[in-house]
Amino acid sequence: MVVCMSQVEDLDQLNIIHVTGTKGKGSTCAFTERILRSYGLKTGFFSSPHLVQVRERIRINGQPISPELFTKHFWPLYHRLEETKDSSSYASMPAYFRFLTLMAFHVFLQEKVDLAVVEVGIGGAYDCTNIIRKPAVCGISSLGIDHTSILGDTVEEIAWQKGGIFKRGVPAFTVLQPDGPLAVLRDRAQQISCPLYLCPPLEALEEGGPPLTLGLEGEHQRSNAALALQLARCWLQQKDYRGIGELKVSRPSLLRQMPLAPVFQPTTHMRHGLRDTEWLGRTQVLRRGPLTWYLDGAHTASSMQACVRWFRQALHRRPRPSRGSEVLVLLFNSTGDRDPAALLKLLQPCQFDYAVFCPNLTEVSTVGNADQQNFMVTLDQVLLRCLAHQQHWSRLAEEQAGPEPGEPTSSLLAPHPPEPRSASSLVFSCISHALLWISQGRDPVFQPPSPPQGLFAHPVAGSGAGVLREAAAIHVLVTGSLHLVGGVLKLLEPALSQ
Repeated sequence: MVVCMSQVEDLDQLNIIHVTGTKGKGSTCAFTERILRSYGLKTGFFSSPHLVQVRERIRINGQPISPELFTKHFWPLYHRLEETKDSSSYASMPAYFRFLTLMAFHVFLQEKVDLAVVEVGIGGAYDCTNIIRKPAVCGISSLGIDHTSILGDTVEEIAWQKGGIFKRGVPAFTVLQPDGPLAVLRDRAQQISCPLYLCPPLEALEEGGPPLTLGLEGEHQRSNAALALQLARCWLQQKDYRGIGELKVSRPSLLRQMPLAPVFQPTTHMRHGLRDTEWLGRTQVLRRGPLTWYLDGAHTASSMQACVRWFRQALHRRPRPSRGSEVLVLLFNSTGDRDPAALLKLLQPCQFDYAVFCPNLTEVSTVGNADQQNFMVTLDQVLLRCLAHQQHWSRLAEEQAGPEPGEPTSSLLAPHPPEPRSASSLVFSCISHALLWISQGRDPVFQPPSPPQGLFAHPVAGSGAGVLREAAAIHVLVTGSLHLVGGVLKLLEPALSQ
């Protein structure tokens, strides 16, 4: 019989690395977990949200726990919580994320992992993962604006929330931040005697040795890798591991009134861990015949800027077809309190031929789709939001078209600016229908039944179908929502649902 975690003190048995941030916290966790796994350690990893199946949130040795293991640990915990419910008070069954957080801790304790990398859900101070009393080390990735209705409207307010994971005497690391939020983190740490260190850039660790190869694409991943190396090395140092990287600089130094984290030579295990890191839905590329899918769950202004840089660099490096046209397609959705107009404006420089909008539903029917269903909204509500996205896009396209012929143009413009593309736009009721139109049966893996009658009756859908069928190459950027990316992956990579 499985024994359930019953006291908060039980968590003290776990060796936890606790990570928060606005962008890059999941990638930082993935790098950290993979580095430590390369040392032969049994790792636990709790992250959110999941992309395809809820079991992805709880991983052991990098793999989502099996359906059998999920079931084995789910019911004892569920029944134990049922027994402790108090109908005469406010105590009740924990909500979805809280339950999964408790279950992750329960699984890690029962499966006896050597360490657990735990990603904060939202914020830090009041996040339910912050029940952890004695983490081994904490990390904060890049900060920005997100979840403003919960965390605050300024980066400084958000930094205060993130700094809530600091614990007295527990070392913490952060990457270079703007002055305002960095000062907030510094003050938060000083108030509770938490030793907080600023990570040197990855270039400092590469100096004098071969460059580091990262398993995740994009220049912004270098900051996440630098933080992950410090978190992993700190954990190893606490456990008296040898071979944790020779120090390059022996004396500590200060930057912006904060001590710099050690500058060291990454070990072979660390190099292999960074190289072998996989994190689906983040700067991920799938090449399928004439189609190339670029998947990135960017959903904040800063992460979207990074996504656009990565996408444009990837296009610049692509092999050009010897003949025939290339088509650029955007597949986008945005949810919650994000500003879709601001995100879409950042995507304008990519000059898409078509912009496609759809809800985060793989199919119109929710049967067999519970892991990706949001039961808090109706289909009508999410479709209205998609129509609003389309309207934002149309307005941005009109603004980008510039002055009428004969009107003066700015002398600050480049001598020969690229001709703006006039992107046509469409709204589909689900991801499956959107992919049917984009792929036109040309993706060798995604081969669903024939589309419903009248699906492509819209003039833009009809004319665009011909363009897509004849194109030599189709480049599709899927972004705006991790849930959208998850739905796309479920259809393009059926093995993830097994």
